[in-house]
Amino acid sequence: MEYVIKTEGLTKKFGKETAVDRLDMKIRKGEIYGFLGPNGAGKSTTIRMLLGLMKPDSGMVRVFNKDLKKERIHILKRVGSLVENPSYYPHLTAYENLEALRKILRVSEARIHEVLEIVRLSDVAHKKVKGFSLGMKQRLGIAVSMLHQPELLILDEPTNGLDPSGIIEIRNLIQRLPEEYGMTILISSHLLSEIDQIATTVGVISKGKMIFQDSIHAMRKHSRQTIILKVNDGKRAEHILQGKGIYANYQDSMLLLSKLSDQKVAEIVRMLVQNGLAIYRVEEKQSSLEDIFLQMTREEA
Repeated sequence: MEYVIKTEGLTKKFGKETAVDRLDMKIRKGEIYGFLGPNGAGKSTTIRMLLGLMKPDSGMVRVFNKDLKKERIHILKRVGSLVENPSYYPHLTAYENLEALRKILRVSEARIHEVLEIVRLSDVAHKKVKGFSLGMKQRLGIAVSMLHQPELLILDEPTNGLDPSGIIEIRNLIQRLPEEYGMTILISSHLLSEIDQIATTVGVISKGKMIFQDSIHAMRKHSRQTIILKVNDGKRAEHILQGKGIYANYQDSMLLLSKLSDQKVAEIVRMLVQNGLAIYRVEEKQSSLEDIFLQMTREEA
């Protein structure tokens, strides 16, 4: 299995506080890896260690199967990143900002046009950055991080502070990158609904510990499904079912039952009708990614 990023026992302490606790992370080539966790869980500290901006107290980081400690410069030439808010020269245009960096990186001038096209900023290439919206600035930040054609892109909370249309722009851009440009992407966020829509794999961190790491599909299997019945006399329905050994919970004029087979639901409906109850509605509710995430972090706590 080819891992673009692999960490083992990665640990970072600040005084007595352990920010990252023996973290084992595995990111395969071509994945969009969603790094999830509440604020203060250790996401940004982990990302800084992956980029060599912060030294771990213990543990190992391998990127492109090379030891970051020994081959940092060689590795970082193949990595692009957007950590916190990107910095620009506001009085310069998007093109001029990229040109300033292009000279340092020694890449061809044609690459500026390529990255502006990728992030859909070609039509405002000669507009001053100080007139850009927050979403446009974030896209320019991604263009900057892609100027040297990285194989790995690390994005720390790239949709933070954006309005809904800005979030959609960034999401659509990120989704295109692995398929069209062969990149592997690590994206950290506390916006679970965002990760749900773009990531192929998720790692959930809570209080510095990795508490879940698998595909989005595997995460969904943790979801709890509930059958909701709306009846004319919920209290009586609850007593009837409990008398038959079926656990039901009556709240807010609804009868809640944990996930049951279709056959069992039909039996329950028949039983209640035979007991003279009127059933107005039967529906199924599935836990959202947020529910699953909160359940995981609560269990960890």
